[in-house]
Formats: sequence, structure tokens, C-alpha cells
Amino acid sequence: MQIGIISDTHDNAEATERATEIFRAEGVEVVIHCGDFVAPLMIPYFEEFELHGVLGNNDGDAANLQGAFDSLGGESQLHGRFADLEFDGLSVAVLHGESKAEVEAIAAGETYDFVCYGHHHQRDRSEDGRTTVVNPGAHFLTKSEDDRTVAILDTHTESVQFRSVRE
Repeated sequence: MQIGIISDTHDNAEATERATEIFRAEGVEVVIHCGDFVAPLMIPYFEEFELHGVLGNNDGDAANLQGAFDSLGGESQLHGRFADLEFDGLSVAVLHGESKAEVEAIAAGETYDFVCYGHHHQRDRSEDGRTTVVNPGAHFLTKSEDDRTVAILDTHTESVQFRSVRE
């Protein structure tokens, strides 16, 4: 299974459209959003996917975000501040990750195969024991244009690849 990972879309409709084009081309079925959608109007861009999201520090309108998720139907779900997911036997923790120490502590616990986070607007892939830590990048105020990315997790190979959303 191909899983798309995205974070910090911050109402950037153009980048979100490009990300969903990439996900579609890569055969993604499920999308994980690591928070900072900002407004509920971002949710319909993901309607063709099963969407799992967490709240970020800029997601103040949680009630309307929940309503937008509810309108997607199916297995899509807004999980609050933390998601504990499983796909093809792989365990995935998802949080926005304002505290890098919290992200590192979850990874160091080696409870999860993958820990996905956002917030820092910088893509990252690292290993901590058996756990792969992934920040897919961001789409607003990135540290560099190289960080305007999404990630694709292949559950069969347990590999993560980054794709640029820049044209």
C-alpha cells in the first residue's frame, strides 16, 4: 500500500492540489496529515483518499475541521492531537510535533514502526532503533524550497520517498 504523508498545508490550495496530483500518480490510497490544515476548506482536496489527520497549533477551528472530516465519510478521521494507526501490519504514530523532544521520546520508545510529525517546516527522515521518523516537509514558510515536499510510505518495502510539490 502507498501512503501519502503531508503536513503544514496552511491553506495553501495550490500546493495541496499539487500534492494530491502526486499522491494520485503514485497510487496512494491513504493520506496522513500531520496537522496545520488551518481552515476546514482544505479537507475536500483529499476527498478521493482515506484521510487521517491530527490537529496542529494553527488548527483553531477544530469543530468545523471535524465537520469537514465527517463529510468525507468512509474511514477518514480527525484524531485530535495524536493518532495511533496501523496499515499492513505497520504501526504509525502521528502528531504535529511542536516539541521535538516529544517526537524523539516516542521514537526512542520503539513502540512504532513509523513516527510522523510536522510543525518544523523542514523535511526529515531518520532512524531511531526500529523506528523511522518522518517529517514530510511543509507548504508555507519553509526553511528552503527543498522542504516543499510530501512523503510516500510504501508499506510493502517499508521505504519512504520524498516528492517535491514545486512545479
